[in-house]
This record gives sequence, C-alpha cells and structure tokens, in this order.
Amino acid sequence: MNKEIIKSEINVNNNKINVIRIGNKEYISLTDLARYADNDEPRLPIRDWMRSKEVISYLGLWESIHNENFKGGEFDTFKNEAGSNTFKMPSLG
Repeated sequence: MNKEIIKSEINVNNNKINVIRIGNKEYISLTDLARYADNDEPRLPIRDWMRSKEVISYLGLWESIHNENFKGGEFDTFKNEAGSNTFKMPSLG
C-alpha cells in the first residue's frame, strides 16, 4: 500500500490551510483553521471546541467503535462534566 505523504494547501477566505495526503486520506490542519478565529492564540478556539458536550460525545462514540480498550464507564463520568464552565480537557500523557 502506498503511504506517500503529499503536502499541499487550500485557500479559505484568504487564509492558507495546510493539507496532508497520506495514501488516499487527507488531513486538514485544525490549527490553521483555528487561526481564522484567533490568529494570535489558535489553541483557544480549539480548546473551546474540544470542551463542547457534542464533540466529547462524538469522540466517545469514535473510541467505542475503534478502540477495543475503551473504558465506557470511565468515559461517561468524563462526558457528564463536558460543556460546563468549569470543565477542562485533561492533559494527555
């Protein structure tokens, strides 16, 4: 299977967004998209997006399908806190 990496970019509202193609899959830079919302601190819109209950629910569904070691009970506790003003994404690693 060909895993050649091809880098390109697209222009969205005069903002350059990096795109990487690996094999037949494309990945769009979330950081570049977030710069459209906050050029100085693109991590802030990403952080706010990641806190939403809908995104957390989607990530939990994706993990339950693709991760045989997914701990649904532990995730439910985490998901119930999502969306509140005090909720913060835990650090990984």
